[in-house]
Amino acid sequence: MVGSKNSNFEEATLSFMADICVIIDNLKDKAIISKMTHVCVYVLNQDSAYDFYTNKLGFKVNTDAPMGEGNRWLTVSPPEQPELEITLFLVKEGGMFDKATVKTMTELIKKGTFGAAVFECNDIYATYEELKSKGVVFKKALLKSFMAMKPFLWTIQVIGFH
Repeated sequence: MVGSKNSNFEEATLSFMADICVIIDNLKDKAIISKMTHVCVYVLNQDSAYDFYTNKLGFKVNTDAPMGEGNRWLTVSPPEQPELEITLFLVKEGGMFDKATVKTMTELIKKGTFGAAVFECNDIYATYEELKSKGVVFKKALLKSFMAMKPFLWTIQVIGFH
């Protein structure tokens, strides 16, 4: 009898595994989530954020629309990636945030410790110099190192646009 219980268990397990393989095979070309379209950057001043992203980084505005009660839906995109909209979301009391949350988020944004992103560029050294000339503040000077050889933009000190 023990042999037949093991045999039944093994058959059921193999059958279950075969069903899972069929399901996976059917889903492999049908991703449940296909891409990211929006990401949120919390800001303390949307006008300053607008200026920074458009005039210093060269991003394009996708949407800049009033939303009533002094609210504004503001999205920008890297010039070569218009399908990704970065929402410049104002941190203020009301709607999504209570007073305590706004206080905490504001402190983190001012410290420059709330969030991160990586942007690509064609020439990191030229981009670094161009952004510095536009008044962008970097946390560290760009040094010739392994990490700087990657075509990513070095860490920019963005402190909440206040």
